[in-house]
Amino acid sequence: MPRPRHPFALRWNDNDQYGHVNNTVYYQAMDTAVNTWMIREAGLDPAGDVRGYCVASSCEFRAPASYPDDLEVLVGVARVGTTSITWDLPIVRAGDDEPLAHGRFTHVFVDAATQRPVPVPTAIRAAVEEHLGAPVG
Repeated sequence: MPRPRHPFALRWNDNDQYGHVNNTVYYQAMDTAVNTWMIREAGLDPAGDVRGYCVASSCEFRAPASYPDDLEVLVGVARVGTTSITWDLPIVRAGDDEPLAHGRFTHVFVDAATQRPVPVPTAIRAAVEEHLGAPVG
C-alpha cells in the first residue's frame, strides 16, 4: 500500500547560516504531516476531548535540502499500541523516494480534562488500519 505523501514547501527563512534547511524544520514537517493526516483521514479534533501529544521524536539526517526545494513527508506507522502510535516518517524531495531525512514521532492519546492516557481513538485506529495498512493490535 503506497504511503500518503504530505507536501511541505520550504520557505526562504527555513535555511540556516550553512545554506541548508535547519533541522528543526524537519520536525515541523513531520508534526504537520501527521496531524493533518489524523484530522483529514481519522476525524481528529485538535480541540476535542482526546488529544495526541508527542512524547518522543527522532530524526536521522541523510542529505541536505535547501530553499526552494519542495519536500514531502511519507506518512506511515511503525507501531500501534494501546494508548500510542509511533509514526514512521521519511522525508523526500517532491516526487522522489530517497529519504533526505527519516523521522519518528510517538503520540500518546490523552483525555483533555485529566491529561491521563486513553486508548487510541477508534476512528484513528480504523483509519490507520484502512489507509496505512498498519496492523492494529
